[in-house]
Amino acid sequence: KGGGPVPAMHSNRSRYSLPALTEVLYLGLFLSSFAETLLDDFLLTYTVFMTTDDLCQALLRQYPFAEYLIICSLTYCTYCAKNHQGKEDDSDVSCRKRKVLHLVSQWTSLYKDWLHEDEHLKQFLKTIYRNVLDDVYEYPVLEKDLKEFQKILGMHRRHTVDEYSPHRKNKTFFHQFSVKENWLQQRGTMNETEEIFCRVYITEHSYVSVKAQVSTSAQEILKIVAEKIQYPEEELALVTVSFSGEKHELQPNDLAISKSLESSSRMFVYRKDLTDSLNPFSENEEVQQRSVRILGINTWDLALELTNFDWSLFNAIHEQELIYFTFSRQGSAENTENLSLLLQRCNEVQLWVATEILLCSQLCKRVQLVKKFIKIAAHCKAQRNLNSFFAIVMGLNTASVSRLSQTWEKIPGKFKKLFTELESLTDPSLNHKAYRDAFKKMKSPKIPFMPLLLKDVTFIHEGNKTFLDNLVNFEKLHMIADTVRSLRHCRNNQFGNEVPSKEHHELKPYVHHLHVIDNQQALFELSHRIEPRV
Repeated sequence: KGGGPVPAMHSNRSRYSLPALTEVLYLGLFLSSFAETLLDDFLLTYTVFMTTDDLCQALLRQYPFAEYLIICSLTYCTYCAKNHQGKEDDSDVSCRKRKVLHLVSQWTSLYKDWLHEDEHLKQFLKTIYRNVLDDVYEYPVLEKDLKEFQKILGMHRRHTVDEYSPHRKNKTFFHQFSVKENWLQQRGTMNETEEIFCRVYITEHSYVSVKAQVSTSAQEILKIVAEKIQYPEEELALVTVSFSGEKHELQPNDLAISKSLESSSRMFVYRKDLTDSLNPFSENEEVQQRSVRILGINTWDLALELTNFDWSLFNAIHEQELIYFTFSRQGSAENTENLSLLLQRCNEVQLWVATEILLCSQLCKRVQLVKKFIKIAAHCKAQRNLNSFFAIVMGLNTASVSRLSQTWEKIPGKFKKLFTELESLTDPSLNHKAYRDAFKKMKSPKIPFMPLLLKDVTFIHEGNKTFLDNLVNFEKLHMIADTVRSLRHCRNNQFGNEVPSKEHHELKPYVHHLHVIDNQQALFELSHRIEPRV
C-alpha cells in the first residue's frame, strides 16, 4: 500500500528489528486471521523487548502522522513506509486511525486490570481520546470507534483509585521488564482485598494452608485453624516466631497475614498454656489423634469442591503471568501472584494426600483412605481437573506412602487396577504423550496440569535465543504466545453451578484450608512409625 518500494527483507524473516518496532507499529492488514494472530503474539509478548511507555509513544506517533507499518499477510515480514510517496487520501488516513484504536482496544481487552494503574497508559489514553474527539468531525467513520473508546475509558476509571486518595499507595502497579537488560520493576504493595495462601504452623513441619485476604484479622485466622485441628478457639493463640526465636503474640484485631509475611518470621498456633514451649504442639499429640473426617465425605462432592476451588485460582491467572514467570524468574513474584497460588495449591494437595494417610495410625482406616483418594482422583479426571488429579496421584506415589506395603496389600484388586489406569496418564514418557492426548480430547472448561504447561513454555524459552544480532527472534515469541493461548481454550466456558451436598456444610472450609506436613523427613518418620521396616 503506498508508492514506496519494499525494502529487502532480512535473511531471517522471523526476526524483527528492535529499533524499528519502537519507531513504528502494526497498522497494516488486520483483515486476515493470520494478522490478528500476529497482533495477539505481539501484545502478549511485547514486554520482552519494549516497555509500555515505548508502546504508548509509538502509538501516538502512528495516530496523527503518515508513517506506518505494514504486516504482510503471507509471511512474517515488516517494512517501514516512512518514504511513502504522495499524500494519503482521507480513506487511508481514517483507516490508519481506526487501526490504532483497534490495537488499543485489543491491548486493553487482553491486559484488563493489569494496566489500570500504569501511569504511562493513563496519560496515553487521555491524549489519544482528545485526538479522536478532534478528528471525529473530519472523519465521521471514527464515531463508532469513539464510543468503543469511551467504554475503555469508563472501565479504566472504574478500576483506578483517585490520584489523591489515601488508598492509592496500596494499589498494585504493572510495569514491564526487559530481558536484554534483565530488570523487572515491582508491581508495588499488596492490595488489602488481595487473597493469598497463608501458612499457619501447628508443629515445626506441619501447617494449615489458609486462603485469606491480606486484611484478614488474627481472630478470623485463629477461628479457621481451630476448626481445622478441632481444638477450642479460646484455648489457642496466634504467635509470630522469628528465626532467631523471638515471639510476638498477635492480638485479635491485628492484621495476621502482614505480620506473618515478614521474611524473618513464621506464624504458629499455640496452646495458651504452652506459649513458652518451643513447639506449640508435639508431633504425636492432638494433631495426629484428630478424627479422619474425610472418610465421612462423599468422594464426588469432595472432588467437586477441589475442582471449584482450583477453577477459581486458574480462572484468575493472567496470560501475561506465564510470560513473566518464564522470562524473569528473579523478582517476578509481584507479577505472578495468581499463577503462584495455583502452583502452591498443586503442591499442597500432593502433601495433603500424604499427610492424611500417614497421620492415620489404624491400618483399616488407612486402607479406606487410600481407596478414597483413588476415587477422588478418578472424579477429578471426570470433572476435567487435571491439576488436582496429578497432585493426588503424585501424593499416592510419594515414597513415604508407596512404601506402606501392609496398606497396599489390602487394597482390593479393582482399586489397584483403577489406580494403574490413572497412573498411566501421568506417565512422562514420550513427553507426557498419554496426558497430552487425553487432555486434548477433553472439552472446555478444563484445568490443565500447570507445571507441565510452564515446562513447555520454559523449554521454548531456553531452547531459543530471544535476541540475535540486536534483533528480536519473533518466531520464538510466537511459539510462546501460542502455548500461552491454550489457557483461553481451557476457559472458553465456565464450569456449571453444581455444588456439593448440603449435608456436608464443613466441606468447603475443609478443602480450602488444607492441613499438610511439608517436611519429607517428618513424613518418612511417620511412615516408619505406622509401618516399621521388617
